[in-house]
Amino acid sequence: MKYNLMSEDQLLRVESISKRFGGVVALNDVSFEVRKGEIIGLIGENGSGKSTMIKILAGVYTPDKGDIYIDHRHYKRLNPIQSIKEGINVIYQDFSLFSNLTVAENVAVSSLISEGKRLVNWQELYHIAEKNLHRIKARIPLDAEVQDLSTAERQIVAIARTLVHGARFIIMDEPTTALTRQEVQSLFEVIRQLKDQGISVLFVSHKLHEVKEIADRTIVFRDGRKVLDQSMEKLDLKTMEFYMTGRRVKTPSSVFTKMKESHSPLLQVKNLTLLPYFSNVSFCVKQREVLGITGLLGSGQRELVLSLFGVLPAESGEIYFEGKKIQIRSIQDAMRHGIGYVPEDRVNEGVFSKQSVANNVVAAIVDYIATKFGVLKRETGLKVCQRWIKELNIKTPSPETPVESLSGGNQQRVVIAKWLADDKLKLLILNGPTVGIDVVSKADIHKLIRNMTKEKNLGIILVSDDIPELLQTCDRILLMRDGKIAAQFEYGEIDEEGLYRQMIEENVMEGA
Repeated sequence: MKYNLMSEDQLLRVESISKRFGGVVALNDVSFEVRKGEIIGLIGENGSGKSTMIKILAGVYTPDKGDIYIDHRHYKRLNPIQSIKEGINVIYQDFSLFSNLTVAENVAVSSLISEGKRLVNWQELYHIAEKNLHRIKARIPLDAEVQDLSTAERQIVAIARTLVHGARFIIMDEPTTALTRQEVQSLFEVIRQLKDQGISVLFVSHKLHEVKEIADRTIVFRDGRKVLDQSMEKLDLKTMEFYMTGRRVKTPSSVFTKMKESHSPLLQVKNLTLLPYFSNVSFCVKQREVLGITGLLGSGQRELVLSLFGVLPAESGEIYFEGKKIQIRSIQDAMRHGIGYVPEDRVNEGVFSKQSVANNVVAAIVDYIATKFGVLKRETGLKVCQRWIKELNIKTPSPETPVESLSGGNQQRVVIAKWLADDKLKLLILNGPTVGIDVVSKADIHKLIRNMTKEKNLGIILVSDDIPELLQTCDRILLMRDGKIAAQFEYGEIDEEGLYRQMIEENVMEGA
């Protein structure tokens, strides 16, 4: 039989896997293998079939056809228990941890339950947790509650938990989405330790430069098919982009031009303070300018922009908008002055996912397109929506399509359209606008950001820890550290390595 042909270093092989949902082909005749102790990058645009393949390997979905071979065992399908017993573990973006339990409990309690033990032996539980955290050289207090940990620490707990289950193949779904670059490097060290122990890793990510850095081999999905499976030594980022998209992606630097110095100040902030998040912060944003704000996680940049949008009103300081001193004590205050906000978590904070594209696009202007009795003028709303579907190239079957059915990039366009539909918009705050978005949508949104400043005469604040994104998109970049503005860089004044070193400089000195 075919599975007897597996080599000794081969852990898993899928052959001719296909999966259809109604009329949509999610996977079409996909085959690949996973060798022991191998790090594989899996990349592809949203809708390419990555998530479907992950769920087939996790036993959540049943393939319509095809075969799965693990060691010398043959499966037509896996169920979740079989998958875990075979050493396949998936770490999703939410980590699926119990936030109110301790590190030790999250790592080890499931193993005691699986053994059918009715009483918890706390000494044994702590021993199991300590042993598996030690395997990846993690130093996290065993009695700390998971809700008090950083995102990076929670991820380490999730990895240690898979080791308790005898993980041989760990699938990491967008594992670096909420991590700083320093935390990414720490995660990569853990992944390499897993590799040294013979554990295979499937690294699923939109961040191609990270895949290039960590993977031994890369598999590319496009439209449900495997279009490339090649050693990383033979690949560069442009080739990866080409196979993902089927076309050459223009680099943002060929599109963006530096803002002219003549534009007048739109927003001026003086000594803005909200302890313990930030203090005595002063800066300005000019009309038609893209101002980047960055820093390590916890530096205060997120809270600063939430303050400007009225979510976390500042305790002291002054805000001037178009030369006039204003108060921003609520979201309504911010919107009244023409300030919009696109959150990092677009699914939970940016859109009404169950609602239609049309309802989402008009959400910020509903008061202007309703009758005096509060009834929405449906035809007016559809006309507004159709305009922005066209202008932002939102790929949707119709304005009535639920937003949850769109790709991440198109959902983000809907969030941006919601603000652009408001003619009173003057300043748009973008918090991590391309998190979890494929490379083509990312390039399109970067282009859209620059077009907004020119065509709508907007000022834009871009908060991001994606250094290439900042360097390619912003006229100026403010670096925050410990709640203060630590440095400012003009366009072209600093490169990627220099900005990264500036970000971690104080942390490095403290650790010396």
